[in-house]
Amino acid sequence: MSTVTNLLLGGVRHYARRYAPKYKDDSGVRYGLITYFPKTPNHVDPPIEPTKLFMVQRIKKLSGTPWWEKEVMSQLHLDGKKSDVAIVKNTPETNVLLWQVKHLIKVTPIKCPDGIPKTASLNGSYLHENGTFMVNRKVTIDQKRIDAIDEYKKDWKKLDSETLRKDLRLKWVNPL
Repeated sequence: MSTVTNLLLGGVRHYARRYAPKYKDDSGVRYGLITYFPKTPNHVDPPIEPTKLFMVQRIKKLSGTPWWEKEVMSQLHLDGKKSDVAIVKNTPETNVLLWQVKHLIKVTPIKCPDGIPKTASLNGSYLHENGTFMVNRKVTIDQKRIDAIDEYKKDWKKLDSETLRKDLRLKWVNPL
């Protein structure tokens, strides 16, 4: 049967051997299961220090994607809005998850030019879009403001959105 007949009858398309890629060049350097082909024979890669954290941003919508990709995105907490951002550790487990959905996300390594800050000195910190984590030590938060926020959260008379919604719904249903 000819190739045209196979294609018309729903056969499997295959390429002849002559179109198969030829990777018989032995000039590569083997690293485990990976063969690396440097640009020049004496090329040496610069030493790199891998980052400890990644900033992961969703760039594609999830509608139309398979359920397993949606599950991975929910594990990464990126199943909400399209512009959601998550901070994940650079571990082999998370790298496997990121690899499975690499076509749906943008991964940016987080760099700390001033060194990794301590938890007590995070006042005035900011994470830029390019992945640079900056800490401004001049910015301090007044203790009165922190106490005022805690007092507001504990106040039972506050008009939060949930209380307003319930109360207005009851007034709409029972106007008298």
